[in-house]
Amino acid sequence: MPRPGNVHSADGWKDVLDPIVKRYEQTQCKYFRGDAAFAIPDIYEYLEKHSFLYAIHLPANQILQEEIRYLLTRSVGRPSKEPDIYHDDFMYKAASWNKKRRVVAKVAWHCGELFPRVGFIVTDMRADKRDVVHFYNGRGTAKQWIKEGKYALNWTRLSCKRFASNQVRFALFVLAYNLGNFLRRLALPNSVSHWSLRSLLVKLVKIGAKVVRGKRYIRFQMAEVAVSRKLFERILLRIKRLRCCAA
Repeated sequence: MPRPGNVHSADGWKDVLDPIVKRYEQTQCKYFRGDAAFAIPDIYEYLEKHSFLYAIHLPANQILQEEIRYLLTRSVGRPSKEPDIYHDDFMYKAASWNKKRRVVAKVAWHCGELFPRVGFIVTDMRADKRDVVHFYNGRGTAKQWIKEGKYALNWTRLSCKRFASNQVRFALFVLAYNLGNFLRRLALPNSVSHWSLRSLLVKLVKIGAKVVRGKRYIRFQMAEVAVSRKLFERILLRIKRLRCCAA
């Protein structure tokens, strides 16, 4: 949904969620996770009304900190190289909320850091507190895909003067990302399935070649520095099979 870049992250949230809720209204288990921008009472009530299980990052405040104060003191002894992670959950009601809701807290003590990393999640899930945190952390995977698109395709290169023009340009970037992701998922052999979109672009799509014209054939001579001949043949074969399946 296009909008100006100087508005709140959750501005127009209902217009975004309505079609998603309608799409999944027949699904038995429905889930939503969001960052602190979506920590809004109206969103909690909206999701609860439509039977969604949600996990939303909750900005810290003094009352929340007091609930887990016993976890904010580092344990005695030499700190381990691995972070010491603790969880807790409790019921909490902010002044703007219509009822108490479950809050899950995660406290991570990292070696070499003076203060712990503390996070709060408001949720209506009944799962174990560690499972709630694990579910919420799935947001990080989605953010990695977004960063990959920005780095590989320069999504942020929206220099047109008109808003509609930038909207079309961004849609083309998203289309290119999807095509590249389809190629990575469906055409790459297992040995190179870990390639990022940037690697795919540089090593395969933008590969240099010398065109040699003969009497009967036109040959492309390519260096085997990044992609060997055998690997290239396997990729072409998998693409050919996709064409056969589509037909």
